[in-house]
Amino acid sequence: MIIPRRVCQIRPQRVILSGIQPTGIPHLGNYLGALSNWVKLQKSAEPEDKLLFSIVGWHALTLPQNPAALLAARNDMLAVLLAIGIDPDRSILFHQDHNPHHTELSWILSCITPMGKLRRMTTWKSRLAAARNSGSEDKVDESMLNAGLFMYPVLQAADVLVYKATHVPVGDDQQQHIELTRDIADILNRTFKGTSPLFPLPTYVNTPSKRILSLKDPTSKMSKSSPDVQSRILLTDIASQIQSKIRASVTDSIQGITYDPQGRPGTSNLLTILAACTDSDVTQIAKAYESQGHGTLKRDVAEAVEEFLKGPRAQFDRIRQETTYLDEVARRGAARAIEHSEVTMMEVKTRLGLASPAVH
Repeated sequence: MIIPRRVCQIRPQRVILSGIQPTGIPHLGNYLGALSNWVKLQKSAEPEDKLLFSIVGWHALTLPQNPAALLAARNDMLAVLLAIGIDPDRSILFHQDHNPHHTELSWILSCITPMGKLRRMTTWKSRLAAARNSGSEDKVDESMLNAGLFMYPVLQAADVLVYKATHVPVGDDQQQHIELTRDIADILNRTFKGTSPLFPLPTYVNTPSKRILSLKDPTSKMSKSSPDVQSRILLTDIASQIQSKIRASVTDSIQGITYDPQGRPGTSNLLTILAACTDSDVTQIAKAYESQGHGTLKRDVAEAVEEFLKGPRAQFDRIRQETTYLDEVARRGAARAIEHSEVTMMEVKTRLGLASPAVH
């Protein structure tokens, strides 16, 4: 009798990269969205996978910044990522602007990127509209558009390609940029051919996340740019602030609790928050509250949010004071990032004729 040999399928190594702008203390929507997914990716990754998480300071400069506020925001964002569970020993955690290879590759890529492709990008229009408080992208005044904002999808492509990332978890609004990144990589691979393609074509990773809405306007997402501070819950909010904001959140006058995002957006938003903070199914949560009132729901949501945030909040308060530790994490992260990217840059320069082939 012949016993068949067990076939082991070896999955190719993944290089997972994502970034976040240093725009202040994250709110609950940020945490339940991209940030919690980063932690899940870190936990589920295979030992041979590489993970890189970056605080993208150069991208922040595409809109006006207060230098002192930006410096504080960069340090706070690093502290936040450590507080929520990003392990700087397992993942490469670094400031994008600590690695000059990003901007060096961005210039090279800009020289092969068609203007037409950049003009079709929609994100720069929406960011400019938001910055100018315009209600529609059609009303954007392009005379106020700076070259950095127009070109930042190319820098984002460099962020990805300089590490030869294979998987990029980003929000839906960034999917178009990952498609552009693939196009740019393909153009360079075909234009400067070698024995093998220089860049892999990165895969857009649509990570499931809860869409958390404004507590004051449940027709729009929770946002740090909203002038109403009561519309969002920040990672640093204490229990009394959370209770106050949830108590004052917009719901409706309909009796009973049901999950109906279109007809009852405010009530449904509270159910979504409760489900996300307790890792429960939102429809089951709604069923449990169908005979309750909004007062009970709001009380329980506030308690669940406080329980969910108190651990990371305490960690953040502690870590943000440890400036020597933060500096060391940033330094080590940058060194590890550069170790990977310098290999890519030498290969790029050799293909382009900017460096001589290495002699072995």
